[in-house]
Amino acid sequence: MAGLLFFMSFGKHLNDSDMRNGWVDSYAYLPPNFHHSLDCVESATLVVFERRYERLGSHTTELIVGSTDKKPLLETPGEVFELRKLLPVSLAYDFNIHIMDFQPGEFLNVKEVHYNQHGLLLLEGQGIYRLGDNWYPVQAGDVIWMAPFVPQWYAALGKNRSRYLLYKDVNRNPL
Repeated sequence: MAGLLFFMSFGKHLNDSDMRNGWVDSYAYLPPNFHHSLDCVESATLVVFERRYERLGSHTTELIVGSTDKKPLLETPGEVFELRKLLPVSLAYDFNIHIMDFQPGEFLNVKEVHYNQHGLLLLEGQGIYRLGDNWYPVQAGDVIWMAPFVPQWYAALGKNRSRYLLYKDVNRNPL
């Protein structure tokens, strides 16, 4: 199994606010067969992705610990949203996690259709998500699972940015 931990919040009683703020929106990629444990003395909210790792040739992955805000913004030609990828763009990795930020009123400029399945967690804000011919109002905390080949589209609503975390299968033949 390989996995990713994404830290969303920590207990309000943590005395060191710099530490608490420093860990929110941080993550750890755990490569296959990486022995680990997680101990927490305060309440915390995290997202855990686990999946059976699909090896590709001699490519290997490694432990990665990082912060979302320290990842570079990637070019998104023709789009207005901000994109960060948490894992390297390398054949070794069979999934990636994207952080996508939209300012109020921004939207995907194209209706997308992908061969890969997606999972989405809205971290901040609100918006409207189109899946196929259906429209779904979404707000922070909502989760969407998108099957392969389902047309999808998103627009940010409200007065604050919306941010979502997107799981995406990559670098492997879906068939």
